[in-house]
Amino acid sequence: MIHVKTKFDRPSEDAIARLSKFSSATVHEAQGRKGALSSKIKPIDRSMSFCGPAVTVVCAPRDNLMLQVAIHYAQKGDVVLVSAGEYAEAGTFGDVLGNAMKAKGLAGMVTDSGVRDTKDLIELGLPVFSGSVCIKGTVKETIGPINHPLVFGDEIVYPGDVLLGDADGVVVVRKDEIEEVIKLSQARVDAEDDLIRRYKDGGTTIELCKLTDVLKAKGLLVEDAELEPAL
Repeated sequence: MIHVKTKFDRPSEDAIARLSKFSSATVHEAQGRKGALSSKIKPIDRSMSFCGPAVTVVCAPRDNLMLQVAIHYAQKGDVVLVSAGEYAEAGTFGDVLGNAMKAKGLAGMVTDSGVRDTKDLIELGLPVFSGSVCIKGTVKETIGPINHPLVFGDEIVYPGDVLLGDADGVVVVRKDEIEEVIKLSQARVDAEDDLIRRYKDGGTTIELCKLTDVLKAKGLLVEDAELEPAL
């Protein structure tokens, strides 16, 4: 088996830039409520966000050898995605590797294991998302695959799929679906903006969310009053 694959298709920089305008929740909902990685994966600072093609890496728990190899082969704008068995009690990534990624212009780091040196990483300005924060060190012993499909946070991620992360979490978009997801995400934003405007103009949740028939069917009763006119 070839452990490290270096050739895979990435979406255009323009498409990634256009997708990056949307929130993770918007993209998740717009593409049919799919692609959300485990809610355990969160940024070390809520102001952090990223959007870029995935470089997929499998590391053994408490071992960051293949992470270092992945950083070597990753290209500017990539997001390094590290599956390490969801092992929380290890700091597999810190400020030294963070500086290596920042120097290469990588877009972000995501791991289901732990990270450390978070204060320095925040000051560095590299988006880092992880399953935990842990000071415990790691070894460099085990060979594993880079840029093979992997299961991460309950989702299958292929090399070159786009990862988008923000304060709420991380979502994956298939690289061949990015243009359709951009279109659907913009439509969702437009619809929500219109809904917010109508609330500000005096509209109600039951009326605007079209809940009348749903509530009637479920037998909703309002104490000491008939149901609102919208019902």
